[in-house]
Amino acid sequence: QVQLVESGGGLVQAGGSLRLSCAASGRTFSSNDMGWFRQAPGKEREFVAVVSWGASTLYTDSVKGRFTISRDNAKNTVYLQMNSLKPEDTAVYYCAADAQRGSFYLPKTGVYEYDYWGQGTQVTVSS
Repeated sequence: QVQLVESGGGLVQAGGSLRLSCAASGRTFSSNDMGWFRQAPGKEREFVAVVSWGASTLYTDSVKGRFTISRDNAKNTVYLQMNSLKPEDTAVYYCAADAQRGSFYLPKTGVYEYDYWGQGTQVTVSS
């Protein structure tokens, strides 16, 4: 049984930092896209950052220069370092992994392109 377990969320003041972790178990994702998505109240789930198995990354425009996604294939884990947090970053953050072997250079960004999801971790940024 595949599981993705997120950790690291919490409450932080604007300008602060958090580091999210997502540990996968049940299969290896060393040749698969992994990523982070978020969902704010009343809004649809949206792409935040994704990483290919070749370590190529893509970010949504609103987090570029502030967030960094990385992965450790030996640990089957993906991370999201979030700096200079803003109140508009407040959301439930979800880790995701694609079941299919991905491109070495270009990770997928669509919500419906990912097959496995974590339970989500709340990030709240106060002003």
